[in-house]
Amino acid sequence: MDRAVIVHQNFLDRVKKGDLPRGEVTETNLTKPKLVEVFRSQVLSRQLDRTSRAMQKQGQGFYTIGSSGHEGMAAVAEALRPSDMAFLHYRDAAFQIQRAAQVPGQSIAWDMLLSFAASSDDPTSGGRHKVLGSKDLNIPPQTSTIASHLPKAVGAAYSLGLARRHTPEHRCLPEDAIVMASFGDASANHSTAQGAFNTACWTSFQSVPIPMLFVCEDNGIGISTPTPDGWINASFSARPGMKYFTCNGLDMVETHRVASMAADYVRKHRKPAFLHIATVRLYGHAGSDVEVTYRDAKLIEADERNDPLLRSVGLLTEMDALTTDQALEIYNETEKRCTRMAAQAVQRPNLETGAQVAASVIPHKRQCAPTNGPSQTAREAAFGSDMRAMKDPQPMLRLINWALTDLMLEHEEIAMMGEDVGRKGGVYGVTKKLKTRFGADRVIDTLLDEQSILGLAIGMAHNGFIPMPEIQFLAYLHNAEDQIRGEAATLSFFSNGQYTNPMVLRIAGLGYQRGFGGHFHNDNSLAVLRDIPGVIIACPSNGADAACMLRECVRLAREEQRVVVFVEPIALYPMRDLHDAGDGGWMQTYPTPDKRIKLGQVGVSGRGTELAIVSYANGYYLSLQAAKTLKAKGIKVRVIDMRWIAPVPREELRKQTKACGSILIVDECRETGSQSEGLMTMFTENGARNIARITGEDCFIATGPAYGATLPSSGEITDAALALLEAGK
Repeated sequence: MDRAVIVHQNFLDRVKKGDLPRGEVTETNLTKPKLVEVFRSQVLSRQLDRTSRAMQKQGQGFYTIGSSGHEGMAAVAEALRPSDMAFLHYRDAAFQIQRAAQVPGQSIAWDMLLSFAASSDDPTSGGRHKVLGSKDLNIPPQTSTIASHLPKAVGAAYSLGLARRHTPEHRCLPEDAIVMASFGDASANHSTAQGAFNTACWTSFQSVPIPMLFVCEDNGIGISTPTPDGWINASFSARPGMKYFTCNGLDMVETHRVASMAADYVRKHRKPAFLHIATVRLYGHAGSDVEVTYRDAKLIEADERNDPLLRSVGLLTEMDALTTDQALEIYNETEKRCTRMAAQAVQRPNLETGAQVAASVIPHKRQCAPTNGPSQTAREAAFGSDMRAMKDPQPMLRLINWALTDLMLEHEEIAMMGEDVGRKGGVYGVTKKLKTRFGADRVIDTLLDEQSILGLAIGMAHNGFIPMPEIQFLAYLHNAEDQIRGEAATLSFFSNGQYTNPMVLRIAGLGYQRGFGGHFHNDNSLAVLRDIPGVIIACPSNGADAACMLRECVRLAREEQRVVVFVEPIALYPMRDLHDAGDGGWMQTYPTPDKRIKLGQVGVSGRGTELAIVSYANGYYLSLQAAKTLKAKGIKVRVIDMRWIAPVPREELRKQTKACGSILIVDECRETGSQSEGLMTMFTENGARNIARITGEDCFIATGPAYGATLPSSGEITDAALALLEAGK
């Protein structure tokens, strides 16, 4: 039988009979009307679960994960303030409902039913997904994440302390706020969760403020796999830097009391706490899950006997706050109201077109206070003797450093974070002196965990900062790519543009390093980033472009709230010469702070019409060398630097290649999954007939003398160009 039907009937029968679980009534500072209010939130959560299941059976609702058994989270919501940002577990409808009771003007039942119906009227996601979340309630929406929201919650908690010293223009959290993140006992084992716990403890251990409340809802099972008895307690009760609290989540009075203690501790001491709440899971995991196929019926029935709604009625009757008849009246009236409203919600419009679905992928622009750039006095104080060196040509790494300095002078809400970015200045010295110039709280040496670095950035962006995280090498991104794919890039989409996490992610990458690396420090694949909707990818080839593009990237993040990835070609960091030793052909002077290269603006060298070579980064550098050889043979060549990998600057590329008889794409990434595939398609669809590409091989990169063996060389580019021109005759 449907377990939801059984739980429902058990509740009705046992309340009518007065067969209620009895326990010790603990002290509480909640009034009787407030206790009844919390109970109403619990009942609404339960009835919305039942209504959602009915909607699905009728084909009018869609996949959802219920909150039944976790209604104790309503008491946790009452223990917190609406100004405390909450990143919720997918079973926390009761939390959201009770928080709505704390904020005037909410229509929480209607809003959640619109979400169940995937209606475009849904105020949270606009019909894109069934999510918990609300801008008005300070709850950034989460989908059915498995702990991937914890690193950004830690980042948001860290931002509270930093905002006291460097207040960002778009700060949204008050100084005395705390951050809460909830999750299940099974999710606590995920590497993402463990990284977040470790980061919070590592930070707290050093007496850095991190007002973070972790709430573990322990129902003893993860889908079908039981959590070992005592595992959560043994794992978290004695972690350094984090205080442990525990309560029975079936008892709303105890839960509120202990949750209040935990929240007060975090708020007062600005240190993390772990609140372990015992719950039960009713109805199974989610959707069409049939729990009896993998779980003993006696265990299921035991959980059903521990229904938290029954326990709440028992408490309220013992405290003379409610009679059993009144409890049944609330329960039945709420059921009727949900059924009536659901019938209306399913009549509301849904998204119909691809354009409607994609409308929130790109965030809205926001109003920002105008800036006039850093003052000359501030620049002189920050740069010191570097001011004189700006008159002379410099390699890329130094121009990036100066651009970062100017940007951090201009925008106090910029903060950098990453492994070794501070004291050491990064592996290659790109961030050298920045910690001295701006302090350890704006140039943050993090622990060695890419998930935590990106989570820190995402969370800080929730509180108005413009984070500039650094991933030390491109291959290291794979340790944490879901923080971009599943969190940063999707937030605007799932919140209908209400929440954003703008950032500029700097990554050192690509190949051609001599004598260092191999495949882990030379990674020539951008595919993992290119297919993420809404993400901008910038990839400069020279220092002057890097400085100008970096300024545009910050503008895109600050004003347009975009997630931007700035890929810095490692091999070109120190490059000085282009054609001959000592020619200094790859060094430029530092562009003045007002100069930038706009998104989609490409670079062009030459005006030849016989052949256009399209490339970027190292490929552009090598293509210029090949172009010199081709010009010596009388071939009229132009070399185009894409600069922007995503979105592909289609119109500019079409414009610059329109007059050219042949097009050669030079792509240093691998043949499979590289930019060249999309470029070949684009040019072919645009009518190009004589077109070819040269790419890296589908192979990892070796260390030592063979570092470039799998990558295009200037000689190979020349040969490919000559072959293409011959084929076009």
